[in-house]
This record gives sequence, C-alpha cells and structure tokens, in this order.
Amino acid sequence: QVQLVESGGGLVQAGGSLGLSCAASGRTFGIYAMGWFRQAPGKGREFVAQINWSGDYTAYEDSVKGRFTISRDNTKNTVYLQMNALKPEDTAVYYCAAAPTGTKTYDYWGQGTQVTVSS
Repeated sequence: QVQLVESGGGLVQAGGSLGLSCAASGRTFGIYAMGWFRQAPGKGREFVAQINWSGDYTAYEDSVKGRFTISRDNTKNTVYLQMNALKPEDTAVYYCAAAPTGTKTYDYWGQGTQVTVSS
C-alpha cells in the first residue's frame, strides 16, 4: 500500500503561481511513476503531468506545457507540481497518484487539494 498526502493548494489570481506537494509513504520502493490529475466542477478527472521514479521521464497535458513543471525528491518521497501563469480554467481539485511497478496504472490516490484561480 502507498499513502499520498497533497498540500499547497489555495486561491491565486490569474497569472500567478502556486506549488503543490505530494508526500508518499508506505511501499514507496515499488512505485513506477507519480502523476498529477485534476477535476474541475462538472467535469471528469483529467491527466495533468507525470514523472517516473528515477525522474528522467516527464509528460504533460498540452494545455499546461510550458507553464507547469513536475519534479520529485526521492530523499523525501515527495513529488511537486510548480504551476506558473495560472489561468481561471486551471481551477480544479488537484490529485496526486502513484502507479506501482506491478500494474503501471494509477492505483493509489491522494485526497486532493483545491486550486482556485480568480480572473
């Protein structure tokens, strides 16, 4: 089992920045990749960014490329999402997820953290 706890959400004006953190605990040695997803009101959950455990591979959803950066600190078992140039359409609950090596699917999820961007 892997436990994930997100932090760092909040309210920011359009054009501003926020940083999210996701601390992993439990069987972290078995993690293949970590990702960030988001769910806006009335919409489904969508992929935002992901990074593999060694940190040498990242991927981003097209609308956040060049604005968001995913990174990790394996000494702290923590993944970060730095969000710059935020837009009102980035408003959502942001979830951290972990994909174990066995399934390589996002089986573990955090509780989510609210990000609100005002215009």
